[in-house]
Amino acid sequence: MQAKNQWASRLGFIMATAGAAIGLGNLWKFPYLMGRNGGFPFLIAYLFFIVILGLPVMMTEMSLGRKTRHDPVQAYADIDPHAKIVGIFGVMAAFVILSYYSVIGGWIIKYIISYGTTLAAPADFTMFISSNEPVIWHFVFMAITTAICFFGISGIEKASKFMMPLLFVLLIVIIVRSVTLPGASEGLRFIFSPEGSGFSLGSVSAALGQVFYSLSLCMGITITYGSYLSEKENIPKSCLSVAGLDTAIAILAGIAIFPAVFSFQLEPKQGPGLIFGTLPMVFSEIKGGPIFAFFFFALVFFAAVTSAIALLEVPVSFAIDTLRWSRRKATVIIGSAIFLVGIPSALSFGVLGDITILKYSVFDFFGIITDNILLPLGGLTMCYYVGWKWHPEYLISEIERDGVPFKLKKLWIIAIRYITPILVGIVTLTGFWQIYLVIFK
Repeated sequence: MQAKNQWASRLGFIMATAGAAIGLGNLWKFPYLMGRNGGFPFLIAYLFFIVILGLPVMMTEMSLGRKTRHDPVQAYADIDPHAKIVGIFGVMAAFVILSYYSVIGGWIIKYIISYGTTLAAPADFTMFISSNEPVIWHFVFMAITTAICFFGISGIEKASKFMMPLLFVLLIVIIVRSVTLPGASEGLRFIFSPEGSGFSLGSVSAALGQVFYSLSLCMGITITYGSYLSEKENIPKSCLSVAGLDTAIAILAGIAIFPAVFSFQLEPKQGPGLIFGTLPMVFSEIKGGPIFAFFFFALVFFAAVTSAIALLEVPVSFAIDTLRWSRRKATVIIGSAIFLVGIPSALSFGVLGDITILKYSVFDFFGIITDNILLPLGGLTMCYYVGWKWHPEYLISEIERDGVPFKLKKLWIIAIRYITPILVGIVTLTGFWQIYLVIFK
């Protein structure tokens, strides 16, 4: 392991790994999933699955990365030559996710520029995404992401150590303004009251899937970042820190958004339009709204870009380790390829709006490929090879290196061998059932 591929400090590692997990899944997806699935009951289900699914999988991937010191493909090849497929699922998922994730990142930059120059949101969100302009902002977002990864671990660590604390500060500023609006208590009640309506078995599946998406599991990120980890790092403690920060940000995002939504008697179940359509309406009606809007979208941008650089680092690490490319070559070529693959997603609400794949828009189809196929398959195959084909004790010895206590190791083995495959299987079957309903309804 070359020195340049080591995290310079524990803080830098925690900030980078938390930044990878804390992204649009927290600030964009989690709040509207809460809105659609009953609020507080959904939150409880999500926290439950973080403990019994998220933490065991995260510890597995992080310890595997540190033990092998390889990219995801080579890391699994060290377990079994046939296990390469698990790493391939992760690299493919990271590549595809970033192709459409960057499109949303471009929308965020557009809003930041709009508020910074005109003190207002774009005139019409639907009209904006229906034009060709999103391709430009998609390019800008990918250029920023590629530039940070170009400088390697040092660039990622420095960016994360700057952006993550600022993210917390900006989020607190937005929360203070949101909870002081008239009628904001209704929004807090929606989040924390156990009497939420709309919770169903579908909500349980949504909470399961959100744990994967929010913690960036089975995307190769935790293995890649774990391969840069010092041998003295306490893996269970690090995973708890990352999962705790990730969950805290998701809850704080709900506190920032829902009081404002309820204060203006708007619909909390709108989906993605909650951030790009509804919140700008809220900001336009409050004193100093444009300033708070600018800070809010800056906050979302910081969360998005720290996750984006982690997603890009996965295929870049693969190209460096397996294909023997230089970092500069790998970053530029793969970053450019992701931009090109993402163009159809950027245009799928406009000139390519009439083009569908299995009745899905191009943008939604890429999301289906990752959320319903690549990530669950990666999770299932990971559990098979780590839990059954290989000896879990090998990773336990890695976790317990230098006398690190791991008192729950028996429960961890049970989780990887039995609990996690069952839960991932539920997500997979539910996902395919939803695809079936869309295609044949």
